[in-house]
Amino acid sequence: MKEVFIKINEYVERHRQEMIDLWEKLVNIDSGTANGDGVREVCTVLRKEMSAIDMQTKVIESGPTGPVLVGEWNREANTAPIILIGHMDTVFPDGTAKENPFRIDEEGRAYGPGVLDMKAGLVIAIYAVKALQTIGYGKHPIKCVFAGDEEKIHVKSNAKAILAEEMKGAAAAFNFETGYLDDGLVVGRKGGGMAVLTVHGVAVHSGIAPEKGRSAILEMSHKIVELESKNNLQRGKLINCGEITGGTNSNTIPGECQVVIAFRFPSADIRDEIVADIQTVAAKTHVKGTNAQVNIKAMMECMESTEGVLSLFEHVKRTAEECGYGAVHAFTVGGVSDSGIAVTEGVPAVCAMGVKGSGNHTAEEFAVVESLFSRTLLAASSIYTL
Repeated sequence: MKEVFIKINEYVERHRQEMIDLWEKLVNIDSGTANGDGVREVCTVLRKEMSAIDMQTKVIESGPTGPVLVGEWNREANTAPIILIGHMDTVFPDGTAKENPFRIDEEGRAYGPGVLDMKAGLVIAIYAVKALQTIGYGKHPIKCVFAGDEEKIHVKSNAKAILAEEMKGAAAAFNFETGYLDDGLVVGRKGGGMAVLTVHGVAVHSGIAPEKGRSAILEMSHKIVELESKNNLQRGKLINCGEITGGTNSNTIPGECQVVIAFRFPSADIRDEIVADIQTVAAKTHVKGTNAQVNIKAMMECMESTEGVLSLFEHVKRTAEECGYGAVHAFTVGGVSDSGIAVTEGVPAVCAMGVKGSGNHTAEEFAVVESLFSRTLLAASSIYTL
C-alpha cells in the first residue's frame, strides 16, 4: 500500500501549479449565492475540468440560484459510489474578487473571496479523482456533487432534494468544507432551521377604544417566554427568538407582531421536539381574540455522529498515518453543512476535508497553500483504501 501512497503523492507534486491555477481561477469569479451567473461560471469551469478526465456530467437546475453540478467517473464498477461533496457559492458580494483577488503571501497563505470556504475544496475533489485515475483505481464509482446555494442553506431552491437523491445508496461521503488548522475532522454538526411566527390581533386607538383592542405584541410576549423556556443547551437544543417586529405607533394597540426564530439541534429527535414546541406554542392563545400562524422556512439536517460516521473517520485517521499525512482527530461543530443530508440518507460522511485555514466569511479569510496538496493526498488515499 505504501507504493500506492507514493504514487498519489508524486501525482500531486507534479501538478501543484495546475492546482493553484485552477484555485485562482475559481476564487477570482464572484459567486455569491445571489449571483446566479457567477455560480454558473464556476460550474462551467468545473464541468470542463470533469469532462477533460472523462467524467460524465450533468447540471441540474434547482431554482433561481445556482444549479447542482454532478460529475461521475467509473460508473461501470458494480459497487456503491463514493460521494465528494462541495459547494460553488460564497457569501461575498459582487465586486469582492476585484477588490480582494487571489494571492499568496510570503508565509504561504492564500487570500481571496471563498479561498477557504470552499473553492479550494472543489480543487481537492477534482484532483483526488485525477490522482485515482492515474494509479488505476477502479473499485468504486466516484461522484462529485457540488451545490450552488449552500451558503443560504438552499432556502430558495430544491437543491436539498436533489442532493439527497444523488447521495442515496452511497458507500461513503467526503465533504471538502473548510479544514481546521489543528487537523480536526468533523464527525458531527448541528442541524438548523428558521421559523417565522406571526400573531394577529385587533388594532385600535389606545385612547378611544382600548377595550376593543387585542394586542398581538402582548400575545407574542407570552409565546416568546414560553418558547425560550424550552431551551436546553446541555442537550444541544436551542430556540432563539432573535428578531421581532410589531405595532405601528405607541398610541395604537398592535394588531400584528412577528418574530423570526432560529433553532439548532444535534439530532433528528430534538429537531422534531423543537418543531412540535413551536407548533404547540403557536396554537396556544393567551390573549383572547388573537390567533397565530407559523411557517418553517428553512431546515438543514444535522450530521449525527452515527456508528458509520465514526467508523469512516477511524478509516481516514488510519490512512492519514499510513500515507504520511500525519495525525488527525475528530470533533463536532455547530455550523451546518450538506454532510447532514448525506448522513440523513444513511451515508456515512466525514466533513472538513478541505484546505486548512481560518477567517471564514470575512475579508481576512485565508488558506494554508501547502494543505491544498496534503489534503488531496489524504482524500485520494482514503478513497483508495476504503
